[in-house]
Amino acid sequence: MEKPWIREALLYEKLENKKVRCNVCERKCTIGEGKTGFCKTRKNIDGKLHTLVYGDISSISANPIEKKPLFHFWPGSVALTVGTWSCNFTCPWCQNYSISKVPPNPEKANYISPEKFVEMVGKYGCQGTSISFDEPTLLFEWSLDVFKLARERGFYNTFVTNGYMTVDALKMLINAGLDALNVDIKGCKDEVLRFCGANVEYVWRNCIEAKRLGAHIEITTLIVTGVNDDLECLRSIARRIVKDLGENTPWHITRYYPAYKYHAPPPKVEFLEKVRKIGLEEGLNYVYLGNVPGHPWENTYCPNCGELLIKRYIFDVVKFNLTEKNECPKCGEKIPIVGKYVKRSIIDKFKSFLI
Repeated sequence: MEKPWIREALLYEKLENKKVRCNVCERKCTIGEGKTGFCKTRKNIDGKLHTLVYGDISSISANPIEKKPLFHFWPGSVALTVGTWSCNFTCPWCQNYSISKVPPNPEKANYISPEKFVEMVGKYGCQGTSISFDEPTLLFEWSLDVFKLARERGFYNTFVTNGYMTVDALKMLINAGLDALNVDIKGCKDEVLRFCGANVEYVWRNCIEAKRLGAHIEITTLIVTGVNDDLECLRSIARRIVKDLGENTPWHITRYYPAYKYHAPPPKVEFLEKVRKIGLEEGLNYVYLGNVPGHPWENTYCPNCGELLIKRYIFDVVKFNLTEKNECPKCGEKIPIVGKYVKRSIIDKFKSFLI
């Protein structure tokens, strides 16, 4: 295969006049011959939809699972993490704009086959995979192949996603071996439509469906000044997490920093603390602050007795104080943790510098 990163896509339908409709994400782009869809990673070539980024990797590093952030999934473990190019959202504050706002260049692809990638997971002593950095759904076909191989080797598979895939795509990913997702709930209906060009109801639907299918779910809301820093909006998000996903679903309240085309100052830490309090008031048991290094609300506490259970500093687990059955050692409360604690060595903590 001359260019293995260009191959016929999955989940599309052929229309009249050699047009096609992509059914991987909820934009469901109708694409004319020779054209690309909204995300620029899928092209109609002679009446057939092709992905231009099958294994075209823009970024790769071995990341602590806490960086995703996934706090209740294989704590302390390391996931070999990759991303590609472009995105299907329009967020003007994008923290990874250097790759998410750049279309792929099929003439200069950095191709890594699924087999080689899964081999690297073992080589670097990682416990699993993560598709992240930009929107992982763009690597849909490659992810399916990676997940199957990784599961055969006993590795876990994760997505850090805006959650805008179709239900068909989501089901295929989970059936192939997707174990956990951190999903961005970027705000309420009007803000997500205005700034991201998307319908947030599809994201909620996919969170519910992923949980129903047995995947582990954690939610992140990046608090962006002047966009989604309305307390009633944030209260409604907390309330909906409890209603649709359950009170034990972790909610990460993450501090935005100016980037790309958005330059409002970051929210005050005191505001994030107020949002966390709202989450607890609405019934959530685990609400975390992100991008505030050293803050006590990076840690996991027993919702029953308040005992410190997992102490973190940025992306490191400093102390793990749970029993082998993931129970609070003080009161016996069962803590919802998927997988087992992996104690990283000093060399593990610096893996991202070694790749």
